[in-house]
Amino acid sequence: MAENRVSGVTYTKAAEGYFEKRSLKRTAGFWGLWGIGIAAVISGDFSGWNPGLGQAGWGGLLIATIVIIIMYFGMLFSIGEMSAAMPHTGGAYSFARAAMGPWGGFITGLAETIEYVVTTAVVVLFSAYYADSITKELLHFSLPGWLWWVILYAVFVGLNSLGAQASFRFALIVAIISIAVLVIFTVMALAFGAVDFGRLLNIAPTEGNSQFLPFGWSGVLFALPFATWFFLGIEELPLAAEEAHNPTKDIPRAGIWGIVTLAFFGLLVLFLNPAVTGSKQIAASGEPLLDGFRAFLPDGVAAILALFALVGLLASLQGIMFAAGRNMYSLSRAGYYPKFLSLTGRKHETPWVALIVGAVVGFIVLLVVQWISAASEAASTAANGIILFIAVFGAVISYVMQMVSFVILRRKFPNANRPYRSPVGVFGAVVAGAIAALTFFGIVFVIDFRPAIFTGLIIFAAGILIFALVGRNRLVLSPEEEYALSGGLHGDPQAEGYDAMEDEVFTP
Repeated sequence: MAENRVSGVTYTKAAEGYFEKRSLKRTAGFWGLWGIGIAAVISGDFSGWNPGLGQAGWGGLLIATIVIIIMYFGMLFSIGEMSAAMPHTGGAYSFARAAMGPWGGFITGLAETIEYVVTTAVVVLFSAYYADSITKELLHFSLPGWLWWVILYAVFVGLNSLGAQASFRFALIVAIISIAVLVIFTVMALAFGAVDFGRLLNIAPTEGNSQFLPFGWSGVLFALPFATWFFLGIEELPLAAEEAHNPTKDIPRAGIWGIVTLAFFGLLVLFLNPAVTGSKQIAASGEPLLDGFRAFLPDGVAAILALFALVGLLASLQGIMFAAGRNMYSLSRAGYYPKFLSLTGRKHETPWVALIVGAVVGFIVLLVVQWISAASEAASTAANGIILFIAVFGAVISYVMQMVSFVILRRKFPNANRPYRSPVGVFGAVVAGAIAALTFFGIVFVIDFRPAIFTGLIIFAAGILIFALVGRNRLVLSPEEEYALSGGLHGDPQAEGYDAMEDEVFTP
């Protein structure tokens, strides 16, 4: 096989039919992209955000949420510009590869893999809580957590393997249903007179602090990772570039309208759910919205409505699993990960191998976290926090790297085609990157969740070592690599071909 060393790595010439076995199909328009983005995130309104109440109180979590909204707007504008310029599946890895070379691309891609694979596991965990509560109350039976995990992974790997069109259609439907559930909760809570905003501030302050900030300003820092959970995943949209009809236009637009939608409903939940139950009462809950329904409805009725609430979690399971599969697919297609992970099915053209491997890894993560929790006699809340923080750990590293990439690319590739330009420019990217870095410190300083940091560092160290020894000598000229090597001149792979630069690179 022909080889060539470029930028400190070795490229091998793709075998005959290599890209044909790794093909994707264009099926998504604006609404499909908006739906997959909302679906990936909407579970953050149903579970995962509420432990931030225990870290900062309601006022601290509110401030943290506003700060995170600012971060996501700056980031989505910046990502919109880069994704329009690079309409291929690599997403964050592609941006960092073009800006910072193969090592930067790999580290960013690995961070995003951690984010999406572990986030999928978190959503499986919370979905299992909801599902088991529903079956207990309505059908009077319960299943072990690990069995729920197997069922959920099996169903959604199968669904994601049925083709991108089915994935986008399902995501749009469940995203709309999930939003409807939040609207129903709002209307019913108000109609039943269950809302008491005095309950928002029912966490007793520590000495010298107020009801609004019961743990002081340091609590706001610790709450940033939990506020991120309202929005984590919306940045996945560039991963759908090769499956979108008009990626240069629709991905930036879907991202911005997606974050507007999520900001509205995130703030709605933050104001109403604790006002129904009390902030103190749901700070440690695995099912805060269901607890909200229970506060003003009989158990049986609440359980029926929880079926619809479960849809919100399943929506995110669909959307985040989609992202995990495409992230691993793009890194594998370029040779950073084992190449078999990027194989797609002939009929449905989806990366089914990456989906299965991601599910197996996520299941193992859940088992390990459960074992650590039991071994240390930690509460289930701590276990939930550990796995959630592993996901946020990967996410914020990816965010910082993407914002750094934006700033570098503005200077490094000044002549590259940019069909969409961020209205907040370099300043917006710097602000978003700074907030992401601050969020990282919010993870580091929460002592109870240090295992998440150690786990993330171990994964990074192992990944970098494997890439240094093996991966960097097996790269392929995928579209992401061609864009970087051409200085931004090779853009759309489906318009120019998947091996447009092979003759240039491999000519003796």
